[in-house]
Amino acid sequence: MLQNNILSVAKETISNEARAIEELINLLDHQFAQAVEDIYNSKGRVIITGIGKSAIIATKIVATLNSTGTPAIFMHAADAIHGDLGTILKDDIVICISKSGNTPEIKVLVPFIKNFKNTLIAITGNKDSFLGKQSDYVLNAYVEKEACPNNLAPTTSTTAQLVIGDALAVSLLHLKGFSSKDFAKYHPGGSLGKKLYLRVSDITKENQKPKVTPETSITEVIVEISEKMLGVTAVVENEEIVGIITDGDLRRMITTNNNFTHLQAKDIMGKNPKVIKNNAMAVDAMEIMEEHGISQLLAQENGKYVGVVHLHNLIKEGII
Repeated sequence: MLQNNILSVAKETISNEARAIEELINLLDHQFAQAVEDIYNSKGRVIITGIGKSAIIATKIVATLNSTGTPAIFMHAADAIHGDLGTILKDDIVICISKSGNTPEIKVLVPFIKNFKNTLIAITGNKDSFLGKQSDYVLNAYVEKEACPNNLAPTTSTTAQLVIGDALAVSLLHLKGFSSKDFAKYHPGGSLGKKLYLRVSDITKENQKPKVTPETSITEVIVEISEKMLGVTAVVENEEIVGIITDGDLRRMITTNNNFTHLQAKDIMGKNPKVIKNNAMAVDAMEIMEEHGISQLLAQENGKYVGVVHLHNLIKEGII
């Protein structure tokens, strides 16, 4: 029964918040659109401020804006009235987040922002509040009630604020024509960024370059594969790929030949191996490997063999 009660409360919480977010669609109006246009056309940054839980939401919206090409800075409302107002520059646009719009710190802060003549955008659940009446634009984040059974703990209201911030960021992203390449510039670290910018060439230049000719003896082939430690070697003529030999090819050779010392690379190599261009994205190499159930790809540049990309490289880089 205890677990059932827990699940019931959790589901009701999510349901309450989902309904509130759905209602935000009906609260969007021309003020939202104009606020987005002003931010898009601004020569300055977006300064986002708030206090309490709203301040925490503000930091997340700042992070989202920065990662999608809109420069933003967080300024805590309490710190602002104790020296941090210098954060605001002439062309900056200020977004102030407050559920009630009437908290003491907000009432002190807003007149100073107005004196600076910066555009002030409110994200508030009370458009008739002090903040709402003083702002140039009001983005209505009204919720009927919190998910908290006492209607006290900021839950649904902070979720609504966060969603309004996401709507702002994504609207600006569309206006800017922000592409996956732009996204990669702001996310160079981690697997997400690497999927967007890491190329096969970044991997092949770090790997050894196993290669033999069609006439290379099997003994030398085994040595080449063992020394280069990629489980594969390219078979090349005039630096052009004519075949491939893998660990699996060697195992199959041993099981079918009692004496293989007389064999050459061309006798066991696989013809028409899967290859990829050296300037291709590493994520494309991953897709080819997955599609064909292979662990290595030979890379070429201008028709010439340049190296190997291995499944383990992609795992190490976080692509997989």
